[in-house]
Amino acid sequence: MADLVTGEAVALDIRVARLASRACAVLLDLLFQLVLLNIVVYVVAMTSLVADDAWTVGLTLLAVVAVVVGYPCAFETLSRGRTLGKMALGLRVVGDDGGPVRFRQALVRALAGFVEFWVLYGSPALITSFCNRRGKRLGDLFAGTIVIQERVPASALLGPVAVMPPQLAWWARNLELSMLSDELAMTARQYLSRFWELLPEVRDSLGHRIASQVVAVVSPPPPAGVRPEILLSAVLAERRHREELRLAERRARRMRRLGFPAWGSAPVPAPVPAMAAAGPAPYGPPRQGPPAAPPFSAPRPGQPQFLPPNDYGAGPYQNVLNAPRPPAPYPAGPGGGPPPRGPHPGY
Repeated sequence: MADLVTGEAVALDIRVARLASRACAVLLDLLFQLVLLNIVVYVVAMTSLVADDAWTVGLTLLAVVAVVVGYPCAFETLSRGRTLGKMALGLRVVGDDGGPVRFRQALVRALAGFVEFWVLYGSPALITSFCNRRGKRLGDLFAGTIVIQERVPASALLGPVAVMPPQLAWWARNLELSMLSDELAMTARQYLSRFWELLPEVRDSLGHRIASQVVAVVSPPPPAGVRPEILLSAVLAERRHREELRLAERRARRMRRLGFPAWGSAPVPAPVPAMAAAGPAPYGPPRQGPPAAPPFSAPRPGQPQFLPPNDYGAGPYQNVLNAPRPPAPYPAGPGGGPPPRGPHPGY
C-alpha cells in the first residue's frame, strides 16, 4: 500500500502493482508486439519487389517505431493507462496525482520503455523497481506516473452499490434530481464502492465533501445529522430506481405502439365501441394510489450496512462512528419528516 495525494490534497491509500504482475504484463505486451512486428515487417518486405532498397529500409524503420513506441503510447492514452497486458493483469497507469495518464506521459514512458526493454533487456527497469518504494521504473520516474493494481470487488459485480436506507426513504421519494450530473453521481458511487478501503479520516472528509456537492444540487435538503455515506446511498438508490421506471415506461410505450402487449407476442385486438364503453382500455392510465415501497436491493458484503453504531464498525475499521466527528457541512432538512430512529442522530 502507498499514499497517493490527489489534486484536492486528499491522501488516498492505493495498492501499487507488484513486480511479478508488472513483469507478466510486460511479457504479454512484448509478445503481442513481436507478433505485430513480424506481420508488419513481412508486409513491408513485400514492397521491396516494387520499390528500391532505401524506400524499404525507411518503411521498415517506421513500422518498427510505430509498433515498439506507438503501441504502448496509443493504448495507454486511449484506454486511460492500460495496454493489453495490463488489462489482462488488472493494472493501470495513473499520474502521481491520481489523474489519468496524458499523451505526454504515455509518450515518455514508451520512449523510456524502448531503451529499458528492447535495448538493455529490462535490467534498468528491474534495478529501479527494486530500489524505488513504489516500484517505479525509469519511464515512471521520467513521466511522473505510477502503476496501480485495480480491484473490482465481487459485491460490485453481484449487485448495486447503493441501497435505500429505510430512515431516508420518505425523503428520497420527493427529491428533485434533475441537476445531479452523471459525473457527480459516478464520483459518489466510486466513493461508496471503496468505502471500507479508505482510512477513517480520509473517508469522513471525502464523504462530507461529496455530500456537500450533492446536497447543493438536490432538493429538499436532507434531515440534519445524517452520515454522508447514508445520504449518498439514498440519493443514488433513488436515482437508479427512477431510471429503471423510466426505462420500463419507454419499453411499454414502444410495445404498445407496435401493437403488442408488454410481455407477450400476440397483437392486441382493436377495441370495438361496446368494449370501449364497458371499461377502460387495457393500457389506460394507472390508478392513483399511495406509492409502493421501491424494490431496493438488500446490502451485500463490503457495502455500508446501515446498522446501529455498535454494529456499524464490523468492517476493517472498528468504532468509526463512535469517534467524535465534525458537524455535517450541508444544511438541515425540514422538520416535517419522521423522527430519527436509533441512538445515533442519523438513524
